[in-house]
Amino acid sequence: MLKAAGLTRATGATGAVTLIQRFGSTLNLNVHFHMIYLDGVYLPAGDQPVFRHVPAPTAAQLQELVQQIAERIGKLPEKRGLIERDMENAWLTVDGPGGALDDLIGHSITYRIAVGPRAGQKLFALQTLPGSATPEAEQQGDHRGAAQARGFSLHAGIDIQPGQRQKLERLCRYVSRPPVAVDRMALTASGQVRYTLKTPYRDGTTHIVLEPLDLMARLAALVPPPRMHLTRYHGVFAPHSKLRAAVTPAGRGKGKKPQVEEGTDKPVTPRHVAMSWAQRLKRVFGIDIEACARCGGKLKVIASIEEPEAIAKILAHLQRTAPDQVQCQLPFGARAPPVQSRLL
Repeated sequence: MLKAAGLTRATGATGAVTLIQRFGSTLNLNVHFHMIYLDGVYLPAGDQPVFRHVPAPTAAQLQELVQQIAERIGKLPEKRGLIERDMENAWLTVDGPGGALDDLIGHSITYRIAVGPRAGQKLFALQTLPGSATPEAEQQGDHRGAAQARGFSLHAGIDIQPGQRQKLERLCRYVSRPPVAVDRMALTASGQVRYTLKTPYRDGTTHIVLEPLDLMARLAALVPPPRMHLTRYHGVFAPHSKLRAAVTPAGRGKGKKPQVEEGTDKPVTPRHVAMSWAQRLKRVFGIDIEACARCGGKLKVIASIEEPEAIAKILAHLQRTAPDQVQCQLPFGARAPPVQSRLL
C-alpha cells in the first residue's frame, strides 16, 4: 500500500485488522485469514493526519502478491527445521511425542472421522442437489479465485465506500462469525447430528451427518492454542501506534495528548463510545430488554436481582401468567441459568 502511494514507512502509514478463522463449512480445521485493509494511507500532518486514497490492486498485482506469500510461507517451516526437502519431495521432521490434539487435528484437516467405530473413514455427507460441472467461483458470480498459487488463494474483491456503514458492519459480522451456526444444526431421530452447509458443494452435497462424539472431537480441534489472539491490529490500528488516537472514533491510544479542564490541572474524563451491555445484548443475540414485548414501550432497569431462588420464582411466575402469544418472547425463554436449572 505504501509502495503504491509512493511512500515509505517513515513518510506514511496504513492499517489493517486481521481475524484468524480456524473452521471450514463442514466444521473442519481450515486456518485462513480475513483482513480488513484501509484503502489508502495516512500522511502525518500535525495533530490530524491526512488520508490519501490508493487505487485497488490489479489482478497482476494480486497474483504477484499471492506467489510471494506462498513462497515465504513455504520457506518458513524449512527455516525452523520443521520440514526437510529434496529435489522432488518434502516431509515433516518433527521428533518426539505429538500433542494431545494432534490426532483430532489430523482427522479434521483430512475430512475424516476421528473417534468411534468408524474412526479414519470419510465423513458421511448427504447430496440432495444435482452436481454441477461449473467451477464454484463461477457459480457464485464473484471472483473469489482472483489469485492462486501453490495451494494458496487470495481474494480482494470487496470494496466499501465512505459512508457505507451498514455494508462495513455486515463484512465485520461475516469475518468475525463463530464456527457453528446453531440454526443449521439438527438432531436426527437416530440421535445423530445433521449440519446444513451454508453453500452447497459442486457435487450437490448439502449436509453432513456426525455422531455426537465426533462432533465434540471436531469442535475440540477448532480450539486455538493457548495465548493466541485471533483478532490482530496492524499499522495505525495497532495499540502502540502514535496515530491510533487520531484515526479511531474513541480517540484513545498512545499518541493521544492529555487534555486539561480550563482553570484546573484536572485531566478531562475521556469520552467513552463503547456500547452499553444492553446494546451489546441486542446487537449480538437480538434480545432487546429495553422494549416491552406486549406494547413496544420503552423499559427501564429498576433493580438487579442476583439471588438464584428469587430469579427462579420470578421466571416461573412469568411462565404461568404470561399469555400464550408472548410466551416465546419471555427473556431467556423463561428459564434459570444452566447451573441453577435444578431450582425450577
